Amino acid sequence: MRTVFIVDTDASVRSGLARLVASADLVPRACESVLAFIRESRETKTACAVLDVSDLFQCEPEIWVQLQVAAAAVPVIAVSTRDDAATRRIARALGAQAFFRKPVDAAALLDSIDWVMRAEAPGRPH
Repeated sequence: MRTVFIVDTDASVRSGLARLVASADLVPRACESVLAFIRESRETKTACAVLDVSDLFQCEPEIWVQLQVAAAAVPVIAVSTRDDAATRRIARALGAQAFFRKPVDAAALLDSIDWVMRAEAPGRPH
């Protein structure tokens, strides 16, 4: 079971991305907050996350540390309405495998999810 966590504070974005992910025979898990993602990501082995990094500028230090641990275990694809140096620094600090500016091209995002999940598959050399 390949799970894609969709982490975004906007319910309509979560819903739209969940439909997109489901259309690719992946299991979407919508998370309305970083804390929900941190909690839920512990439960799965084969997953990636599409994470809106726009909201991380106000992230408290202890939550940031927990998020970095979760991102080390679950590959992250960063998305944001912003495309500036500060936003890209946050994405890099999380080890994001890709960065997309919203609105995200659906085909490119699905290709990126597929690439990340194949790279992280058990037994596959990195």
